Amino acid sequence: MPDVAVAVIHGMGSQEPDFAEPLIEELSRRVQNRGKNPAQIAWQPIYWADLLSGAELAYFRRAKNRADLDYLRLRRFVVTAFGDAAAYQQVTSVHNTTYQDVHGRVREAIHRLYVDGLGSRPKPLIVLAHSMGGHILSNYVWDAQRQQGTAAPPFERMSWLSGIVTFGCNIPLFTFAYSQVEPIHFPPSGLRADLKEKARWLNFYDPDDILGYPLKPISESYAEVVSRDIAINAGGLFSSWNPLSHNGYWTDNDFTRPVAGFISSFL
Repeated sequence: MPDVAVAVIHGMGSQEPDFAEPLIEELSRRVQNRGKNPAQIAWQPIYWADLLSGAELAYFRRAKNRADLDYLRLRRFVVTAFGDAAAYQQVTSVHNTTYQDVHGRVREAIHRLYVDGLGSRPKPLIVLAHSMGGHILSNYVWDAQRQQGTAAPPFERMSWLSGIVTFGCNIPLFTFAYSQVEPIHFPPSGLRADLKEKARWLNFYDPDDILGYPLKPISESYAEVVSRDIAINAGGLFSSWNPLSHNGYWTDNDFTRPVAGFISSFL
């Protein structure tokens, strides 16, 4: 049976259901090169883009057909990326259930990971979260830590969360409406002592990525919870030096090398 569970959640913008495959393959190879068995990792992608992409792309098609627009590729990114961010908000309107729908996808994925990936045997959980996926993960864990009377097992309530790896994360952009900003409880209070010693929240960002930011400056409490803000140079020849680096983390050596090392520490 696997010794560690790793969930991967994507962020804003157009994504395909197989978005996590290149990252999983790269990390598995690096784990094996470290003398560890990648078969001991239970992987689980968390895909939610299709909840919003239909409406976003339908609008974009109508707009470009009916109006004179420049920078179409950039506009498509803005519509899908910032459309995701605008739609994902916790509101009371019965006409906007995106927050609950996205969290439903997270809940389903974590359940599959626990039942199918781990055979309902709790193991340390690491979540890799790109871009707005870090904000979604944070909200999901925040809600899970405050739920009362739920019958879900502790693993599915995120009580075994032993690692958070955010990359290209934009949590700071969602905090400015609040006078007091508090992070999730991490490591979880009930986590085993040996896992607490290993637990880390590692946040990777590229200084050229205008959608990825350090997290420790958010507040003193974030500075305590986030283990490290790590500046890297993500992307290739044509992207590492500009805002396109936001999508360059997934298989970049500066990112996958330390992440594989972190995962290997649980094997």
